[in-house]
Amino acid sequence: MKMNQCKIVDCTIRDGGLVNNWDFSVEFVQQLYAGLNEAGVDYMEIGYKNSPKLLSGAENAGPWRFLNDEFIREVIPQKGVTKLSALVDVGRVDESDILPRSESPLDLIRVACYIKDVDKALELVQKFHDRGYETTLNIMALSNVMDNELLEAFEMIKESVVDVVYIVDSYGSLDYKDMEYLVDKFKTNLPNKRLGVHTHNNMQLAFSNTLVAAQNGVELLDASVYGMGRAAGNCPTELLVTHLKNTRYNLRPLLGVLEKLMIPLREKEEWGYLIPYMITGTLDEHPRSAMALRASEDKDKFVDFYDKLTTPEVSFEKK
Repeated sequence: MKMNQCKIVDCTIRDGGLVNNWDFSVEFVQQLYAGLNEAGVDYMEIGYKNSPKLLSGAENAGPWRFLNDEFIREVIPQKGVTKLSALVDVGRVDESDILPRSESPLDLIRVACYIKDVDKALELVQKFHDRGYETTLNIMALSNVMDNELLEAFEMIKESVVDVVYIVDSYGSLDYKDMEYLVDKFKTNLPNKRLGVHTHNNMQLAFSNTLVAAQNGVELLDASVYGMGRAAGNCPTELLVTHLKNTRYNLRPLLGVLEKLMIPLREKEEWGYLIPYMITGTLDEHPRSAMALRASEDKDKFVDFYDKLTTPEVSFEKK
């Protein structure tokens, strides 16, 4: 597969919502969709389709955290070339909230899970497939998954109806050799499935890892405008648009989005490559500890943070 057959899935609202609790205005989302559509981006992930009754704190989150189909239709009454996607988490979605695709503005539903829940995720995939949606399976935190666990999962996945299986670098800890290894493993064990990739930028490798995946046959490439996403953020959409040798992509509309929407937002919210995220990435750990550090008065005390993570007993010393 050549890189010009790749498709971009922009996750600015869904993954970026982890930065600002999905506090995007309707106008922001409408302008972002218009820019992505004009740029020729293939999918816009407009948020989560999880169920508020299954999660605490739902009342404080923006509407993109718990999408309502009628609301989506009001926000984007007329879709262009850019399809709409939503993500659900195993254990956080009520399947009865998912209408048939013929009654929904959504085209693609992605199911995220940890390796232990692949069987439950595939049950959801089957139901969403039966309702007419394109589907993906996103196995999170792959860098912490044992080979035998992955091989067991592959046996289930290859017999399933899922359209695309994702390689997800949740902790931003992978480099190009890791990506080549995983792509080869997924292709070898899932020859009947298309692949996707979702990267994080803890070590400034999200863009290059995404390109390595694309060069090795991965088709769906996750990204977000200005890299907006949890902690270190994601592969920037604008970089993929400029780099993929595909004439249907157009950078200029994304520059307008960056200028009007993302630069002002970045002045209020923090995301992207920062040293604490680099530290958790290089230690192959979830960035939650780094996120807590950045929200504290000690946000730039890198040595102390590194010592606490690499010498666990330090955390328990009495002051």
